[in-house]
Amino acid sequence: MALHEGRMAMRLESTPELEAFRKRVRAFVAEHAPGVKKHAGVRAPEPALMPAIREWTAKLYEAGFLGIDWPKEYGGRPDAHPLEPFVVAEEIARARTWPPVGAAALASAALIDFGSDEQRARFLPRIRTCADVWCQLFSEPGAGSDLAALRTRARREGEGDEAVYVVDGQKVWTTNGQYADMGYLLARTDPDAPRHRGITAFALDMRSPGVDIRPLREITGTTDFNEVFLDGVRIPAAHVIGEVNAGWRVAMSSLGHERSGVAARGVELFAALDDLLRLAEGTSVGGRPALDDSATRQDIGELATRVYVNAAMTALAQSRTLHGTEEPADAPFGKIFFSELNHDLVAFGLRLQGTDGLLTEGDPDVAADGWWQDAHLYARAYTIAGGANEVLRTQIAERGLGLPREPRGRAGEGRG
Repeated sequence: MALHEGRMAMRLESTPELEAFRKRVRAFVAEHAPGVKKHAGVRAPEPALMPAIREWTAKLYEAGFLGIDWPKEYGGRPDAHPLEPFVVAEEIARARTWPPVGAAALASAALIDFGSDEQRARFLPRIRTCADVWCQLFSEPGAGSDLAALRTRARREGEGDEAVYVVDGQKVWTTNGQYADMGYLLARTDPDAPRHRGITAFALDMRSPGVDIRPLREITGTTDFNEVFLDGVRIPAAHVIGEVNAGWRVAMSSLGHERSGVAARGVELFAALDDLLRLAEGTSVGGRPALDDSATRQDIGELATRVYVNAAMTALAQSRTLHGTEEPADAPFGKIFFSELNHDLVAFGLRLQGTDGLLTEGDPDVAADGWWQDAHLYARAYTIAGGANEVLRTQIAERGLGLPREPRGRAGEGRG
């Protein structure tokens, strides 16, 4: 039995109904998923895959496996078990297939909690059919983990139905921006207000004149992220999400809905650990099988222990979600632990290959078609995305442990 199958039996909270739901999701994924996702991490697909991924995402919504916590009038199931979104994320990860591409979960949370009736009626159905792929336009060259430092400006012109906001600025690290139809944008509308005020959230049509999307080629050789330049982009005032100058509250609230992905990452770690054992079975250390080497076994045992600790932390966070007892440090703890464990695990897999670790994807002799090399290059992104680990440690100290706050200007807030 694979290690990640064992993980399925150790959750702190489960019911027969939830297990029946899991079986339905697993069967659905096996029948409809658009193939195996080749690379580790949050990656942009090749252009030719996008139609299949859009169709796959629409099927997940239609089957009731996405948008579970939406209002009933928009396809949600308010009576569903609160852990169902975690189950869906776990099963998609277990199958190593594509999760929904884009920032629709983030944008829909903002629209449901803060949008107008007109906005919900306009945008939510198009998210469910995947007619619109959304991207997140938060981070800037000087405002990643310190999101409150963003400098993209939006100034209002006109009144009434003709009113628009004219936006100028630059965003960066925009995942899947090259495929996005809509953008969830934060821009500063009152430059004289304190840092966390004077920011407004917008729904931006990415085809608007003045939007320039430039894919960034990363060290992995792929283009998962983009920089987005906004030059005199006109956004209807009706596309403001929530209140003007209250975008920080909108953003922080919607980010709080990003929980199910943590469960998926735990499954990915168990899968990577299984892969590591298979790699070690076919690898030699000092002229003998790697698994006969005491130091190698000790290292694998230590990594396996941390993978199970990560699973326990995820289960504890899920249990707290069920009972409404979340702690401010739960999410930062989980993100830091996962990202640093993920890095150490794939780095060990690379070292285990010795000089063959220098081979790359496409080489006929490379292990697992270069997955370990790509995953190692990508691993650092997890320590930065969602808030740099250094910043999150400060948040744990201040918000979780009640320690004195860092002097202003030294510890950023927010996320990239």
